[in-house]
Amino acid sequence: MLRPVCALAIFLAAAGAAATAAPVDINRHHSFWLWAGVKTQPELARARELYLLGSEVGAREPVRLLSRRSAVPRLPDTPLWLVVRVETLAWPPQIYDQVLAQLGRWQAAGNRVIGLQIDFDARTRHLESYASFLSGLRRQLPAEYRLGITGLMDWSSNGDPRGLEALGGVVDEVIIQTYQSRITIPGYAAYLSRLGRLQMPFRIGLVQAGDWQEPPGLTANPWFRGYVVFLQNPRQR
Repeated sequence: MLRPVCALAIFLAAAGAAATAAPVDINRHHSFWLWAGVKTQPELARARELYLLGSEVGAREPVRLLSRRSAVPRLPDTPLWLVVRVETLAWPPQIYDQVLAQLGRWQAAGNRVIGLQIDFDARTRHLESYASFLSGLRRQLPAEYRLGITGLMDWSSNGDPRGLEALGGVVDEVIIQTYQSRITIPGYAAYLSRLGRLQMPFRIGLVQAGDWQEPPGLTANPWFRGYVVFLQNPRQR
């Protein structure tokens, strides 16, 4: 439950944003997530970066890497991130090998693979443990690839400074997600007002057709690197 002051701040921020917010128009953006089951759209032809879901590490024992694509992508003109959706950090050694092998297959198919993104909902109080896991993954990741992660808005408000500092020393970027279940989270402006605590390159993750109003001062933040839009099928909007 939110504390009264925090709840009031979020309510007021949400009310102010609602007055000027507009649906996210992908024609104004150039970086996108493309998830399994989401159809391609004409706007992807001008994408500068694509984050493609490639596989998932499930939490059920035994822990396995599950492919989420029917074939290796072939998009030689667009820089790609291989996204791995993660439900557990208890990876047996073969999972690391399989993820690296998937990166290699994508690269060998003629793609320009620039990084690996881990999509894991790390709890705000466990950021140091998450950073430790990512540090081990980084040691195995070839130097040619960047390492990125998704992050929760609550990190910037309530994240342990030591955990945030540890993450900043490991990852090349974090994308703060402003949506849940494909809907923009109300009160996002209040959370994002604390982004000054993130001393690492970050982007803001938006959802296609979701409400959005850019918070004041965001583009002036020296760590801000732009937006990534989560694409949706028309029937889901």
